Amino acid sequence: MQRIYNDRMSSTETHATPDYATLARDIKRWAIELGFADAAISGTDLGEDEQHLQRWLDGGHHGEMEYMARHGSKRTRPAELEPGTQRVISVRIDYIPPGTANAWDVLGDAEAGYVSRYALGRDYHKLMRGRLQKLAERIHGVVGDFGYRAYVDSAPVLEKALARNAGLGWIGKHTVLINRHAGSYFFLGELYTDLPLPLDEPASAHCGTCTRCIEVCPTQAILGPYRLDAKRCISYLTIELKGSIPEELRTPMGNRIFGCDDCQLVCPWNKFAQVATEPDFAPRHSLDGAKLVELFAWSEDEFLKRTEGMAIRRTGYEGWLRNIAVALGNAPKSAAAIEALESRADHPSAIVREHVAWALAKQRH
Repeated sequence: MQRIYNDRMSSTETHATPDYATLARDIKRWAIELGFADAAISGTDLGEDEQHLQRWLDGGHHGEMEYMARHGSKRTRPAELEPGTQRVISVRIDYIPPGTANAWDVLGDAEAGYVSRYALGRDYHKLMRGRLQKLAERIHGVVGDFGYRAYVDSAPVLEKALARNAGLGWIGKHTVLINRHAGSYFFLGELYTDLPLPLDEPASAHCGTCTRCIEVCPTQAILGPYRLDAKRCISYLTIELKGSIPEELRTPMGNRIFGCDDCQLVCPWNKFAQVATEPDFAPRHSLDGAKLVELFAWSEDEFLKRTEGMAIRRTGYEGWLRNIAVALGNAPKSAAAIEALESRADHPSAIVREHVAWALAKQRH
């Protein structure tokens, strides 16, 4: 566990034992001042979640995401990941900025490429980690040297369960965290700490009998309440999967080329979704509704340049072309789509060639 000190904040400073209740209130206020939408505090007990995770792994629902099983119990036992951890400060930040093209309109335009709303602008990882570091520095100003570690989707952390236990929301039937005042369009981050801060109350669930997320999933990836088969999930297929997309899942993918938001789009709680205040989350290169033919024409250099600092980089150029090829196969038959696909028919990548051939067959018949 990192211990915070430097020339400006020496570990030899002496501080009176803090009033942890007051400190907890200050931490939440500082988090808001630093640009987070909310912050709350949980303990480290994730026993039930550990059992749920193990059942999910045993069922093989993680697909090629071997990292989900690689770290043993460190994911569900924070003190094993970072010895000394007593509390977890969970934070969230809203990510859909004003002016973003309407998601349903883009999904309804089969000639456009749909990119998950979280990935349209700057990658959130560094931004949130920087703010968590600043939060740690503010805490140091009160308590002196203390142990902590900041995480933003960067280690074996069960972030949704920790955020639920802190009261930031409940895990919906689609396995996404829902906040009753802000819906589900937000990122999460954590500050593991050895400070014995008072705990916040866990959030209660409010999905009721609603099953819209299960019913709308294009590939039936949500097997039942709280049961997601990642191998069928379009987010997995377009980002995590590095090989060939199963043929039976290509047509249901429609024009979704990076991620999928359908289960969130139909969630009634997202009528309370908050607009992002971070300008760096604004869509870049008109990716909130760009045409497939235009995106497919990007060279590798263009892809790398235009996606610098963005989450889209995760799929890689080969994956980018693979995904768009599938969407072009699902697009209305047109000479423009066929011409675009033919331009990649002899691509060096066998993965790209395979998906282009599939798409051309659909376009021509």
